[in-house]
Amino acid sequence: MILQKEFESYLQEKVLEGKQHLTKEAMAYSLLDGGKRVRPQLLMATLKGYGMDPALGFPCACAIEMIHTYSLIHDDLPAMDDDDLRRGKPTNHKYYDEATAILAGDSLLTRAFEVVCETEVQALQIVDLVKQISHKSGVDGMIYGQELDIIGENNKNISYQDLLDIDEYKTAKLLTLPMVCAAIIANRKEDIPVLEKIGYYVGVQFQIQDDILDVTISSEQFGKSTSDQDNHKSTFVSLLGLEKAKQMVIDYDCLLKKELTKLEMDTSYLEEIFNTLLTRTY
Repeated sequence: MILQKEFESYLQEKVLEGKQHLTKEAMAYSLLDGGKRVRPQLLMATLKGYGMDPALGFPCACAIEMIHTYSLIHDDLPAMDDDDLRRGKPTNHKYYDEATAILAGDSLLTRAFEVVCETEVQALQIVDLVKQISHKSGVDGMIYGQELDIIGENNKNISYQDLLDIDEYKTAKLLTLPMVCAAIIANRKEDIPVLEKIGYYVGVQFQIQDDILDVTISSEQFGKSTSDQDNHKSTFVSLLGLEKAKQMVIDYDCLLKKELTKLEMDTSYLEEIFNTLLTRTY
C-alpha cells in the first residue's frame, strides 16, 4: 500500500487535533479502526500514476475517508441498518450510544471540509475539490443512494436495474471521488469522464462482491454483521444467483481494465488496487 503508515499517522493527527472530548474520541474510534482504506489508496495511486507525490493528496484522502466513516456510523444506526458489528468490533452506537454516534458522524462530515482546504494547490482547485466532495457525497450522490437503499428494503419486487441504481450512488460515487480529486490536483480534469466510468464499474463490482461475501463467509470473517441475509434484503446474489453474481464481478473487471487503457498515465498502481479488490475476502 502507498504510504500506509504515513497516512494513518496523518489521519490520527487530523481527527484528534484540538480540544479532546467524547465526540472526538468517538470519531477516532471509527476512523482509526483500520478498514481497507480503498478510497485513500485510489487517490494516491492516481496521483502516483500522474507522476506526482502521493502525499500531496493526504488532506483530500483524509477528508474522503472521514466522509466514508461518517456514512458507516450513520448507516449502522437502528434507524438505518441496525448493525452491531463493524470492522470486527462493536459499531459506534453500540460502543458509545446513539446520540454520541450521531454527533461523531456529523463531526466527521464537517471536519472533512476543513481538512480538504489544506490541500497544497491553487485556490480554484480547492473549490473544485470541495464541489466534487459535496456533490458525490451529498443529496445527489451517496445520500441519494442511501435513500434508494432504504426504499429498496421494502420493495419485494426490486429489479436488477434498481440494484444498479442503488450501487451507483451509494457505493460507486465515493469510489469515483478519490480518482476525480486526484485528476483535479494533477490538473488533468480532461481525464474525469474516463475516471468516472472506472469508478462506476469498481463501485458496482465492489457491492456485488459484498453480496457474495455476505452469503459465503461468517460475520466474524467478514468483519461486520451479515445483516442482508437476516433482513431478507434483495441483493445481486438473491436476484441472480451466486454463480451469475461471480461472473458479473469478472465482467466488470474487464470493463474497468478496458477504460484504464484510455488514460495517458502509469495505470499500474491503480491496476494493483483493482486486482486486490478482485480477490478480497473481507
